[in-house]
Amino acid sequence: MDMHMPTDDHAEIREEVRKLCSRFPGEYWRELDARRGYPTEFVQALTEAGWLSALIPEEYGGSGLPLSAAAAILEEIHAAGCNAAACHAQMYIMGTILKHGSAEQKAKYLPRIATGELRLQAFGVTEPTSGTDTTSLRTFAKREGDKYIVNGQKIWTSRAEHSDLMLLLARTTPKDQVAKRTEGLSTFIVDMKAALGNGLTIRPIRTMMNHNSCEVFFDNMEVPAENLVGVEGKGFRYILDGMNAERLLIASESIGDAKWFINKSVEYSKQRVLFGRPIGQNQGVQFPIAKAYAQMRAAEALIQKGLQKFEAHLPCGEEANMGKMLGADAAWAAAEACVQTHGGFGFAEEYDVERKFREARLYQVAPISTNLVLSYIGEHVLGMPRSY
Repeated sequence: MDMHMPTDDHAEIREEVRKLCSRFPGEYWRELDARRGYPTEFVQALTEAGWLSALIPEEYGGSGLPLSAAAAILEEIHAAGCNAAACHAQMYIMGTILKHGSAEQKAKYLPRIATGELRLQAFGVTEPTSGTDTTSLRTFAKREGDKYIVNGQKIWTSRAEHSDLMLLLARTTPKDQVAKRTEGLSTFIVDMKAALGNGLTIRPIRTMMNHNSCEVFFDNMEVPAENLVGVEGKGFRYILDGMNAERLLIASESIGDAKWFINKSVEYSKQRVLFGRPIGQNQGVQFPIAKAYAQMRAAEALIQKGLQKFEAHLPCGEEANMGKMLGADAAWAAAEACVQTHGGFGFAEEYDVERKFREARLYQVAPISTNLVLSYIGEHVLGMPRSY
């Protein structure tokens, strides 16, 4: 079933991404899932095709495409039954360097990221004690001459084992010495290969989905002062600048997941015959799928509006946050319907439903929880008192 918008500006991109994804069927992902492997071949194929450098300006070897094109790429990956989590961070981390990085940093890193010589996949923000309370993070970077000495810990730093570079958020001024809690945080580009074993330790975390999650430890890790992004103490604002892009891109992945589940459910409901009739003829099977489709379409329209506003440099926090929440909800509704439609076969690995079910569940929690989205809506959209 073709679920693409009739006015889609990125139809050609979607078609090429689908062709690439067809080379990586369910068997490929199930084998990786069994051994918790990283999809090196898939990421390499995306890199060689230029999809992971879509947002890098042409002058640095990228395609210079808008965010909506990146969203289309990620959506199609998920709609094809693949998983972009192995590489999606490169797209939403990119904005911080593009907007706030120095000319020297852009020239040094962006061309090598575009070719795939370097991977920018790790985002060091969340910590065990602070979670989504980012301004309370404890990782500290102390300036000593021409370098910073970093001590602390991050958790849920996905792809840390498979990335060359990390975008790291750390305190450079103690929280009790700043006028606002959002001040005194700084952003750094960390050369992970150079730091590994020299103050940087990475430990994988086994989770319910193959997300290559890790915790990372910094023990007197040295970062050259030239790797500071922008101005010291302004890093929180730099990270915030990229969060609307991140949420719109993750929301697009959820739309792709929803489309995969819906297509899978529709096809199975037509083919599965019980009591002399296809099960899709039964309203108990048909209606949950139809409702999930309606949810998906509504979320998709909101996300498209958010992408349009982002590209027009208009405030899009409302659409980005609600789009992420509603996209994740639509994917989860479609996942539930898909399992119910398949019955026992929905739990069998060979159908890929249970794998995608586990993967889709993540976005109810990450990269921002539903409760924080609701808090944002209450405070910033509805003008209610701050709830936290």
